[in-house]
Amino acid sequence: MGDTTSRTAIGITQERALAQLAGEFRRLRAERRMTVAALAGRAALGRTTVSKALNGATVPTEETVIALARELGADPEPLLELRRAALPRADALDSAVRGEARDATRENGETAFERQYRRYVDNRWGKLSVIGLDVAHPERSSWPLDVAYLGLSFGESSTRPLPQDSNRATKRPAAGIHVEQGFTDRTRILLRGLAGCGKTTLLQWLAVSAARRNFPESLSHLNDRVPFLLRLRTLTRAGGLPVPSGYLASIGCQLADGQPQGWVDEILTQGRGLILVDGIDEVAQDRRDETRSWLQELLACYPDNFFAVTTRPSAVREGWLSEFGFSELTIQPMTPREVAVFIDRWHTAASANASSEEEKIQLGLLKEKLRDAVRAQRGLAQMATSPLLSALACALHRDRHGHLPNGRMELYEAALSMLLYRRDRERQIETGEISLSERQSFRLLQRLAYWMVDNGQDEISRCDAVHHIADALPAMPEVACQGSAEQILDHLIERSGILRAPDDDTVDFVHRTFQDYLAAKLAVERRNFGVLANHAHDDRWEDVIRMAVAHASPADAQQLLRRLISRGDRNTSNADVRHRLHLLAAASLDYAAELDPETRNEVRSRAAAVLPPRNADEAARLARVGPVILDLLPGPENLKSPEAAAVVHTAGLLGGDQSLALLKRYRGCTKGEVPFYLQLHWNRHDIAEYAREVLSHTELDHLTISAPEQIAELHRIKIPPSVAFQGDFAADQIAGVSNTEGIASLDIGYNSGLSDMRFIGAYPRTRRLTLDICNGLDDLSALNDSSVESLSIWKTNTGALRSLALLSGLKEFRINSHGHFEGLRDFMPLSELTSVYLGPMNCRSLFGVSDWPTIEDFSIYAYEPVEGLSDLINLPNLRSLDIQGPLTALIVSRVPVMAQVQRLDISYTEAMDLSILQDKFPGLREFGILCDKAQVVDLSPLRDVGEFVIRVVGAGEVRGTDGFMPQRLIGH
Repeated sequence: MGDTTSRTAIGITQERALAQLAGEFRRLRAERRMTVAALAGRAALGRTTVSKALNGATVPTEETVIALARELGADPEPLLELRRAALPRADALDSAVRGEARDATRENGETAFERQYRRYVDNRWGKLSVIGLDVAHPERSSWPLDVAYLGLSFGESSTRPLPQDSNRATKRPAAGIHVEQGFTDRTRILLRGLAGCGKTTLLQWLAVSAARRNFPESLSHLNDRVPFLLRLRTLTRAGGLPVPSGYLASIGCQLADGQPQGWVDEILTQGRGLILVDGIDEVAQDRRDETRSWLQELLACYPDNFFAVTTRPSAVREGWLSEFGFSELTIQPMTPREVAVFIDRWHTAASANASSEEEKIQLGLLKEKLRDAVRAQRGLAQMATSPLLSALACALHRDRHGHLPNGRMELYEAALSMLLYRRDRERQIETGEISLSERQSFRLLQRLAYWMVDNGQDEISRCDAVHHIADALPAMPEVACQGSAEQILDHLIERSGILRAPDDDTVDFVHRTFQDYLAAKLAVERRNFGVLANHAHDDRWEDVIRMAVAHASPADAQQLLRRLISRGDRNTSNADVRHRLHLLAAASLDYAAELDPETRNEVRSRAAAVLPPRNADEAARLARVGPVILDLLPGPENLKSPEAAAVVHTAGLLGGDQSLALLKRYRGCTKGEVPFYLQLHWNRHDIAEYAREVLSHTELDHLTISAPEQIAELHRIKIPPSVAFQGDFAADQIAGVSNTEGIASLDIGYNSGLSDMRFIGAYPRTRRLTLDICNGLDDLSALNDSSVESLSIWKTNTGALRSLALLSGLKEFRINSHGHFEGLRDFMPLSELTSVYLGPMNCRSLFGVSDWPTIEDFSIYAYEPVEGLSDLINLPNLRSLDIQGPLTALIVSRVPVMAQVQRLDISYTEAMDLSILQDKFPGLREFGILCDKAQVVDLSPLRDVGEFVIRVVGAGEVRGTDGFMPQRLIGH
């Protein structure tokens, strides 16, 4: 009992100390009027780290306390004293006792084991195999990870609702960010990327950087993390997804038996884990929900760890893990600069393996020639945008003495030929007792590849691989006489260049693309077209099917494509699957070297049923089909405005280099919302290239800026009259935009760092301003010295609302924001307003509205009864009244008679008594009814009431129109 009381008292003291420390940080920050973003930047800390210190979420490290104290101009010692008081009792011991405790822990093996495990991770993942680096010596076909790794860029996807008075939703633009930025403030990330784009390499880099504790400064908060790289291809083949105590055993780590009991659980409980889960797409579709549940359970038990999960883009839907707080990042294609860097590094590594000085000189010449070729040939540049394809291009360019094949299939075919046979033969390399021809190696590897694809696996046990080779040997006597099945397998692993053994019990291909290529070839040879068609709904078979069409004869390609469209035709219950099958068939047409016109026309006719998309919803559905759809999207010619906009939206959602090529065809198109969608998807592409290649040629009427890198590219773009900043931009960043004279409308959204509006002085001609979820704002007084006449406030800090009454130059005011106010005088600007909108949070009472007699246009959105409706009669200039929300009928019945109102708009409900309109609004000239699509509107009560024009928008059916003069009805 006494011990419990003592521990409780200590806990309270620790909590108080932590709260006091956080309070000191907040006080110092407020005194210096520094935003969280600015403080994080100056202190070289992550915003999450700073935010946690300010909120008292966790005890900050000594380094964090010292860095914050330095930037806030405070003595660090009192703050460090508070930190020591906030530490758990064991951590608060004096340094001598802590040293003894650490020594004891080392003697018990726990700390020593962690060091040993970190060394294992470094040794296990510290090198990267590079295809084609030195085919003659596979053991030399790798380079150190810290040399090989390229910090690629991400695009971010997230969805947010518009302000509550809108019934629409929109995509927030994706943020084009580098790796260090992407991981600074995120602890749960789903990484999407195409085959060969570097997903696994990125996870290796994270694991090794954590093991070495040598992350770059911006990610230094991850240095204390203990990495666990879990490759799902291995886990699912082994039979199940492990619990933490089984992590080391599941990845084949031979330290598993020596780990202290509960070691992984303790690390994860402390929130020190770096959980890296590779390859959701390598899990069978029927097991992905199981994998998601496994992740959910892991997150529930150990929520404070860092999680990164990878997948191919179309394997799981957008937002698959968003319920659990995961951000989604897409690995973007390498930029031309990154491709050039990769080519340099590849040739440098190859030179290190060169056998003579002459070969090194030749490699230097080949490097320059290939770089020039990539710059000059667009097709080659578009092909070499992933590390895999860049490595293949480098290897083939070297192998063919400066010449490359055309097209991806030719590239894969040439690479396989080089890796399997020609390199050894042309270098006169002896391969020992076993010598396989290219075709013999092909046949054996095809068997392994097809079995792996057919069983939904990306690796095979050594035992199974030996079994499949043994099964093939009786039909291959020239191979069988050279050795046993196990010896043949060892030869393929040692000499093929595309098969490898990552551990003693596992065999896989160096890249899944080779696996798909070989499996497709065998499927065609065996005429397994039914099997291919039956798996066409599975995204993991997409490349296999397209390659099968390429391998097939004209007759066989025709049969496979007809099976795809026939299966799609029969699938009437699931439109997504039907569209996927039809569109996959259409996207495979270009892979068919020869095809009869009738089959080609049938495939195209199915695609024409869903192409082009007609609206944003159809665009989103098409984007779910995956990048394969990009081959089918048309240019802007002969498209209607909504279709052209939807095509741009589809391509923009997918992102990537192929998407950019299509979007460039639309950059001069001004149809409908095409310019809006072109700028919306800026950040799904390389920011500088997209600004240069697309936006600089586009006539924009609106531009959304959501990354600091975009500001640097604005000089390329003709700034439109409407600009939005989405995200935590600092005031000086917003004020630093050049050419602001033409900006009439400015939106600031999702910004928690701004505290005042002083930056508005940099926008001398801005008339309209929107503040959307700016929770740090508490002073709007600078608006009085601006040209802003129209202000919209959505869900912003209550402190900012209390300063609204000081504003005197506004004409229009729209608000839907949290706050508890006695009446309108507490937050309505004391200016001569002519237009007012009150959202559901602010229209509970209209008492005092007569203080603004200049109002001409008044709108409210009501979820609950509104008091003070009688005061509306005291607005002599009121000409337009808009009443929306579920209580519209009640409000209309209670408003006073207002002869001054000439236009009325309402939300229609069945309870609405339309016959009272003439009595309530005797001066009415125009009446608008906004409906849901399924609503039936009966206008018969208005047949003999007044002569005002009636507009009906969105109704499912309009009845009772007999006897109306045609000019009275609009839009029914």
